[in-house]
Amino acid sequence: MDRAQPQARLQPMDVTSLKAVLSEWRSHLLPSRFEKAQQATPHSIQIGLRSLEGIHWLELSWQAEAARVHSVAAPPRLGDGSTLAQQLQHSLRGLALGSISQAGWERVVELGFSRRPGEAIERTLVVELMGRHSNLLLLDQTRQAIALARQVKPQQSRLRPIGTGDPYHPPPPLAGEPPQGGETMASWQRRLNLLPLPLGQALASAYQGMSPALIQQLLPADWQGLAVEDLGASQWHQLWERWQCWLGCVEAEDFAWQQNGGGYRCWPNLSSPQGPPLAINQAMAAYYGNHLDQQRLAQRRHQLGQTLQRAAEREAREAQAQQALLEAVPESDTMQQQADALLSQRQPSRQCVETAQKLYKRARKLRRSVAAITPRLELHHQRLAALENSLIFLDQASTIPEIEGLQNELQELLGSGGKAKATRAKTFPGAQSSRRERKLAEPAQPEPLQVKSLGGLAVQVGRNHRQNEWISFKQARRGDLWFHAQELPGSHVVLKASEGMATDEDLQTAADLAAHFSRGRGNSRVPVVMVPIEALQRIPGAAPGTVRHRQAEQLWGEPGRALSLLAAQKP
Repeated sequence: MDRAQPQARLQPMDVTSLKAVLSEWRSHLLPSRFEKAQQATPHSIQIGLRSLEGIHWLELSWQAEAARVHSVAAPPRLGDGSTLAQQLQHSLRGLALGSISQAGWERVVELGFSRRPGEAIERTLVVELMGRHSNLLLLDQTRQAIALARQVKPQQSRLRPIGTGDPYHPPPPLAGEPPQGGETMASWQRRLNLLPLPLGQALASAYQGMSPALIQQLLPADWQGLAVEDLGASQWHQLWERWQCWLGCVEAEDFAWQQNGGGYRCWPNLSSPQGPPLAINQAMAAYYGNHLDQQRLAQRRHQLGQTLQRAAEREAREAQAQQALLEAVPESDTMQQQADALLSQRQPSRQCVETAQKLYKRARKLRRSVAAITPRLELHHQRLAALENSLIFLDQASTIPEIEGLQNELQELLGSGGKAKATRAKTFPGAQSSRRERKLAEPAQPEPLQVKSLGGLAVQVGRNHRQNEWISFKQARRGDLWFHAQELPGSHVVLKASEGMATDEDLQTAADLAAHFSRGRGNSRVPVVMVPIEALQRIPGAAPGTVRHRQAEQLWGEPGRALSLLAAQKP
């Protein structure tokens, strides 16, 4: 089975990018009035603030691997939400955001709220972005915690435990010196030369605010392994210029977003500009949103894959058990012969008669069981084939809605009597939606993949069982052609030949797509059957999308060619 390419490592938000985000906040959010708080995930809060420009939404996250703060587009409105969201909603109602502060090189943000701009701060929302120690706290006017994302008990931290009602103490001071624009090059170089360390380690130990990403941005690519004693005078001067450029941008709040490989940077590289930068908050939201979506996608794929695999193993075991019973049926003839031999004796004993009767009974039972075993065995085979198809669909799924569609189909595949239950998606908060909300959330109709063939005809590709059923029986018209990888699990592909004359190029496109969306996609060529839609029949009682056909013609599909076609038509 193919798997998605490994994702680039997520870059944590450092103090430089934090300062860049807050710089934009100050120009757009001061002053603004609190409107709404809601908790969309277990590790983040979204708050809405209304200014003269309209309502702005902020996302404040204490997720260990992605602690961050930035603006987001208007999210879907949630209901009552979590206890933390309700506490923020109650405590901040009617207050205005009057201050946004971040001291020195700490990754700690304080949002101060008061009755009116300029008045005394009544509530302070503190966000600490410190990896696995990240937290969110709401403080009253005496700076006591009245709500927090996670309690820190004494057994978790003897240095800084905190709970509701405790006075707030800032994190321990950072090691190293704070970077300062007035420092001379000689002082800076002397500080880095204190210990014979690799250059990156020397920067991190000597100065505050030095994240791995920032160090990588400051050092040229071929310097990564150098130690401080390896640098010559020209190299020291080059590094000093980069240091001054970065520090000058931070002090002047001259920030700009730039993509940097798999990560990003928020201060402009004057020597190699990369075009007009995006708004930093929007770019930050897109960066973390894309990465976290991919993480959730991988997690959901893994969870559903395990569920499907266990269900397939269970169906295989039960099919083997039924097959063993079926293979035992020929033994009934032997039992019949043994019983006949016992009764054919001149004077069979009573024990012989009883034994013969038992053998006759067992033989009749075995012969009668064929009528019950055969449909059960067929059912297990159908379920197993459907589950194998689901595993192929899952492996090729690229979005969470596609995975949710497969998850919703699982119970239907196994039948109402099946032991395996579809694992429901966990949402936050956990309140169940109403019947009306669930109905609105359901798609009006399946949305299969649709592409254009080289000849311009529409080609539909089912990405799950329901879509296979829909394109093959509900949407298909007389004249359409159905394609499927031969003897392999995969997607149904329908060429809409009813809309126009299909050329050889159109047929080849559909065959290539059927080969690509099958278990044979790793091969250079895959046998594909082509069937007129009129010759397609649904198997009664089987899972959606289970068909039989006649009048099949064999073609050869090339998955690589389909991949090129999909890449060319990708929006």
